[in-house]
Amino acid sequence: MSSYFIGLMSGTSLDGVDGVLVDFSQGTPCVLSHQTLPFDDALKAELMALNTAGVNELHRAALAANALVQVYAQVVTSLLATTGLTASNIQAIGAHGQTVRHQPGLFDGVGYTLQLNNPSLLAELAGIAVVADFRSRDVAAGGQGAPLVPVFHQGVFGKAQQTVAVLNIGGIANVSVLSLQGEVVGFDCGPGNALMDFWCQHHTGQPYDNNGQWGRSGQVIAPLLQAFMQEPFLQQAPPKSTGRDLFHPAWLMAHLTRFDQASPADVQATLTEFTAQACVNDVKRHAPDACELIVCGGGALNGLLMARLQACLPASCQVVSSAERGMPPLQVEACAFAWLARQTVLGLPGNAPKVTGAKGARILGGIFPA
Repeated sequence: MSSYFIGLMSGTSLDGVDGVLVDFSQGTPCVLSHQTLPFDDALKAELMALNTAGVNELHRAALAANALVQVYAQVVTSLLATTGLTASNIQAIGAHGQTVRHQPGLFDGVGYTLQLNNPSLLAELAGIAVVADFRSRDVAAGGQGAPLVPVFHQGVFGKAQQTVAVLNIGGIANVSVLSLQGEVVGFDCGPGNALMDFWCQHHTGQPYDNNGQWGRSGQVIAPLLQAFMQEPFLQQAPPKSTGRDLFHPAWLMAHLTRFDQASPADVQATLTEFTAQACVNDVKRHAPDACELIVCGGGALNGLLMARLQACLPASCQVVSSAERGMPPLQVEACAFAWLARQTVLGLPGNAPKVTGAKGARILGGIFPA
């Protein structure tokens, strides 16, 4: 079996696709190439709109999935071109898809999680087997379907005889606790970049707050922050997961009705603090002995957010970018889905029942042959 796998991740930030080509021949994953391709404005707007109910959404979702896969295929082409490998060298592509609804355990006792994707089309375009629909089997087994990355985090970032926390800040933030006993737990903490990015786009026309510079220009609005922190999800015990189903623009605007005179920069500063405090509170609750908080995802590139994470944690817990531990922040999640694809191809479980709450370990996803 080939040791080369591709991982493709388009997360709740809705900024585009990160792809990695990974060599697993040495046990520890080695990223040979990382390529990023942003969504065009039309696709980004449609994916955002499909997070909520709308007219003719089944038809629109199918076409959006096709458009998404066209971006996936371009990323795969770039990964092969930069490494000199061909489709025949790659064992499989792990393609996460674009989450538009995440409702595990609700409505009928099973619920669902929905990632737009067309793995059959991707297999046709790339000429490589595709592994997709990773989350649904965990949900079918009574789990949250998320997060799926903590076991991967353990393999890459775990330390012997020390507790380490890994915080992935995409559109939504999730934490993995890698305990000194070797146990792994993980769950979603709350919003990551989703609300900050929306507010920044709405007021500045920029897709995100570059290095937190706009947020630095504002002041935290204490009563607004307090209102944000009352969100019941933040108090729930894990296993738990969330998405744009909860932390969406309407949620934010409802909170802002009492603060309509607030400066937009002050709101941005408050949203940044909200993300930081929601994450830190869970680290303190579930990893009080952590010596290190390793941050990955786009949030690791926000200097203000990183500074606030460190300021809110004890001095004994050092906040570092995953780049300082061998893997750049925008590669980690894509690499995790390359690893998950490998697990599926090998017939090995990809979930951690203690993390998701599933009834047991399960082989995740379906394989779509080349």
